[in-house]
Amino acid sequence: MDIKQYMQTVGRQARAASRAMAAADTNVKNAALLGIAAAIRRDAAKLIAANALDLAAARAAGLEPALVDRLTLNEKTVAGMAEGLEQIATLADPVGEITDLKYRPSGIQVGKMRVPLGVIGIIYESRPNVTADAAGLCLKSGNAAILRGGSEAIHSNQAIAACVKEGLAKAGLPDTAVQVIETTDRAAVAELITMREFVDVIVPRGGKGLIERLINESKVPMIKHLHGNCHVYLDDAADRAKTVKIVENAKTQRYGTCNTTESLLVARSRAAELLPDIGRMLATHSVEMRCCAEAMAILKAASVDAALLKEATEADWYEEFLAPIIAIKVVDGLDNAIEHINTHGSQHTDAIVTENYTRARRFLREVDSASVMVNASTRFADGFEYGLGAEIGISTDKIHARGPVGLEGLTSQKYVVLGDGHIRG
Repeated sequence: MDIKQYMQTVGRQARAASRAMAAADTNVKNAALLGIAAAIRRDAAKLIAANALDLAAARAAGLEPALVDRLTLNEKTVAGMAEGLEQIATLADPVGEITDLKYRPSGIQVGKMRVPLGVIGIIYESRPNVTADAAGLCLKSGNAAILRGGSEAIHSNQAIAACVKEGLAKAGLPDTAVQVIETTDRAAVAELITMREFVDVIVPRGGKGLIERLINESKVPMIKHLHGNCHVYLDDAADRAKTVKIVENAKTQRYGTCNTTESLLVARSRAAELLPDIGRMLATHSVEMRCCAEAMAILKAASVDAALLKEATEADWYEEFLAPIIAIKVVDGLDNAIEHINTHGSQHTDAIVTENYTRARRFLREVDSASVMVNASTRFADGFEYGLGAEIGISTDKIHARGPVGLEGLTSQKYVVLGDGHIRG
């Protein structure tokens, strides 16, 4: 295969399809979404069988457990893909919405209309559910999509792609509106991220190495986050029962996601009271605890399994472990916690556990992250949980889109002017 020629063809087809998608009626787009969801539900067994081929190859290649977890499809995750598409179909269509329409002294009306971005290239690793999520969100927001999944998920992604093409065709939309790259050759990525004439934005979803490479090499603007070093801070005014429940969910529900908590900060005034229960809970999940000296002393005195206690290094405060490992630090209080998060965090998702309204408000205002939470697990930082239907990714950028990127994040605005024969004097 001539990769350059292949990608140029994909790009031209996507650009042409993007014009049809921008003009597509909401009912037609919803019909396509429901058609894709129905095909996914019908072909659940086929998708799981295709995924089994990818899983076998991944295990044989020694893929890390976190990546194998992300790669896995089962009945629940397949149903979740379909449900996400069905939820997107129920959401308001942002395309064509006119806001801020105001009369000017000249008599004209000036407002803003929401419009698609055009062609969106999504580059991702491991998670085949991204194929359905990305297709659905790009479709509903009136964009065309070029999807390049990881080589480890090639069978899964192509099986899902067949469902997507079927749904588009049945709704009367061009099946080139969503194209899943058929080659595993990495040269396809190099072409995709430099095709400025065809691609309007790149959304990378993957490990730090992939995203760093794209940051350095892409000639197309990106919506991205580099990594997820998420924090939970247990405040002086934290409720004891809530602390254990929130930390357990935030750290142990899933280890391989970007919204999993990697660092735990505890106010000094409550550390001796709160850490023993939390340490014992983490030990039941075999979570390694990398502790500051003060946290280490408290956990040892509480007879927490010594094999799971390690001395933290400076690098641990910055780390996204994606594993049953957590960094634990005792801090002076709210000011110290905010400073630590803003210095060592990744501007992804951070939470405070507190019953003090004033401190909660300060935390929300001063922590410089895409999602900031009060008395809730960081695992909620997700497009589906936020009511977006699904997400194209998480953005820690500050321009255009921030946090889970749903329909609105895949559109832009243009000025519209309404007149009735008006001329400028």
